[in-house]
Amino acid sequence: MDFRAVERAILERGVEWDFEPTLDRIAALLDLLGSPQRAYQVIHIAGTNGKTSTARLIESLLRERNLRVGRFTSPHLSSMRERITVDGEPLSEERFAQVYEEIEPFVELTDAQGGRRIQFFELLTAMAFAAFADTPVDVAVVETGMGGSWDATNVADGTVAVVTPISLDHTDRLGPDIPSISQEKAGIIKPGATAVFAQQELAAAEVLMRRAADVGAVVAREGLEFGVLGREVAIGGQLITFRGLKGVYDDVYLPLYGAYQASNAACALAAVEALTGGDDPLDVELVRAAFAQASSPGRLEVVRRNPTVVLDAAHNPGGMQATLDAMHEAFDFPKVVGVVAVMADKDVEGLLELLEPMVAEVVVTRNSSPRSMPAAELGALAESVFGEERVHVTERLDDAIDQAIGIADADGEFAGTGVLITGSVVTVGDARVLLKAEGA
Repeated sequence: MDFRAVERAILERGVEWDFEPTLDRIAALLDLLGSPQRAYQVIHIAGTNGKTSTARLIESLLRERNLRVGRFTSPHLSSMRERITVDGEPLSEERFAQVYEEIEPFVELTDAQGGRRIQFFELLTAMAFAAFADTPVDVAVVETGMGGSWDATNVADGTVAVVTPISLDHTDRLGPDIPSISQEKAGIIKPGATAVFAQQELAAAEVLMRRAADVGAVVAREGLEFGVLGREVAIGGQLITFRGLKGVYDDVYLPLYGAYQASNAACALAAVEALTGGDDPLDVELVRAAFAQASSPGRLEVVRRNPTVVLDAAHNPGGMQATLDAMHEAFDFPKVVGVVAVMADKDVEGLLELLEPMVAEVVVTRNSSPRSMPAAELGALAESVFGEERVHVTERLDDAIDQAIGIADADGEFAGTGVLITGSVVTVGDARVLLKAEGA
């Protein structure tokens, strides 16, 4: 089978956000495959926001230590292959198809056992674990798809469990409030692991600490055992001093914007320190080199100048607030034009209310997902927040981007108007293709 045929076969197995609270199917499949998830150390990441950026930062540190690293993240921006990377590179189309063909007979055997067949995310998880074992990698950095306890990735036992900031999202699946969502995400913390916690709301922190105590995990908390000692805005990013678990790391350049990315980097650093064992700090030059080459596509990513166009995948209020704080800090735009396409099941009004003080005009549209809110419906919501005169409704994302750039251009070359495209990972992925952004 070629890559496109494999992609279609995987997509036919359902949708990413539809999962049952059971690990039985994925566990049965991995048993047939010889438990590939046990062939290497795992750093497991859960949380509401910042998971993918943190995974990429961990990967960068590990690779700088000359380790072979597998990374499994979701969702993808442009290609399904982005989800499974080895040594920083997505699987090639040929290798992706080969891995699928190698495990397909075992998938069919699992399907034949009755009940619901292996689903989309379960299949990709199994492919990632199998690819990593076959390489083989030294460490796999694995991001949950949704939640934690019942996420397909939770068949792996992370030596280190990282929990990024928790906020309200996927409430229909994970629970109606912060404690219930935190309980689900805390499920990745396994007996004897080291649990690295980003700064959390008190309600989340209490749940996470209780889980860590119950399973005997060692706890490392941002702001207590590790954290950011200082940072300042620099060209293209920021200069940071970290307090790690084993030492202080100063003058570390991070080519990513915002306090939230500094926090992600601090968690990544603590996770790698915890994995290495011993009491000696990491080589500060290694940390500097690793973070200097870090990237996080679709997270405050500048993809065009004159006018400056920034992409950000914020899709819930917690993520949007972090984005806007970073925009204020890192970009000196006197005026911002927004392009927004969101999923209909998100807190759309909450996102728009956060955007309103920063965005002078907004072009609302839809992205390529069937879950995308129709442009007219989004427009009506936006008008209730922004006022009718500040809202433009456009059916197609490419036309919406053109319109926003046109508004910015009309202000003149020296006006400094910026364009922010946001609202969903899918929106940003579509925009990256349209604007021909490179890398993933």
